[in-house]
Amino acid sequence: MIPRKQPGNQTRNYFTDPLELLEKLNLTPQQMSFSPAAAAQFRFKVPAAYVDKIQPNTPDDPLLLQIFPTQEELDNRPGYQQDPLDEADSLSHPGLLQKYQGRALLLVTPSCAINCRYCFRRHYPYDDKGHLWGYIEQNIQLLKQDPSVNEVILSGGDPLSLSDDKISKLLTKLESMPHLKRVRIHTRFPVVEPERVTTRLLERLSNSHLAIIMVLHINHAREIAADNQLAIEKLVNQRIRLFNQSVLLKGVNDSVETLAELSETLVEHHIVPYYLHMLDKVQGSAHFEISESDSIALFQQLRTQLPGYMLPRLVREIPGEKSKLPVFI
Repeated sequence: MIPRKQPGNQTRNYFTDPLELLEKLNLTPQQMSFSPAAAAQFRFKVPAAYVDKIQPNTPDDPLLLQIFPTQEELDNRPGYQQDPLDEADSLSHPGLLQKYQGRALLLVTPSCAINCRYCFRRHYPYDDKGHLWGYIEQNIQLLKQDPSVNEVILSGGDPLSLSDDKISKLLTKLESMPHLKRVRIHTRFPVVEPERVTTRLLERLSNSHLAIIMVLHINHAREIAADNQLAIEKLVNQRIRLFNQSVLLKGVNDSVETLAELSETLVEHHIVPYYLHMLDKVQGSAHFEISESDSIALFQQLRTQLPGYMLPRLVREIPGEKSKLPVFI
């Protein structure tokens, strides 16, 4: 584990200066093709707890590649867009997305625990399209009038960026919807900033009459270590159902061995390997792309290595479709 210090611009155990991180990891800007312009375009932010898992002196470390701003992000590739899923124009109300039957997605915050360079919302116009706490009451009132909605998905940003108090208030509002059965929380916090899994949060989630499902986002087995194993165990002990979705990323997890190890590690910690996503073609992420033919070949090999319950579904999301689409059946 890398000893932590407090860099001058690090706040609340977050690194926000890429050069400070490189100094910590004994790497040079040249080794990483560092781009100040890329860092300015999409803010650099990574928790110290995640930095502890990055290997020093290793420019191709798969955890580092996910979060470090490089010159490649400035390449404009055909087919890559600022809003690859057309979300900004698909809101039924500010902060409310209803794309799939029976489900509604609430954008509750623009803040994240960590800024991943391949994030499909890295250009999302939060200020223009709505995301903040002020829309929650209106959106829940709208959902109360729609009895077809039985599941609400909390997204953002990362919904666990909200305080325990706000999460509790939000759950109380959702619990007042008579037809709601489940709340799904999409979050990176238990993995990248495990201290966020507080006793108060656990108690509030476990005391809800709604089924609480938490979808984590883990791309590599090394993202699970001693610190977040405890946070995951606490969630499991509260009978919160844990699923994982990964993104297939060049240089990060594009080998059968890496994907198989990820699934093994997830199942060991009572997390269901659910989705393996093809990259959403967001501007700035093209260097992570793996071709469809290579992705299918990887998946075909992976299914020979794993039992069926460990095999995630290889999917892509296409704007306008009513569900995620399988890439290989």
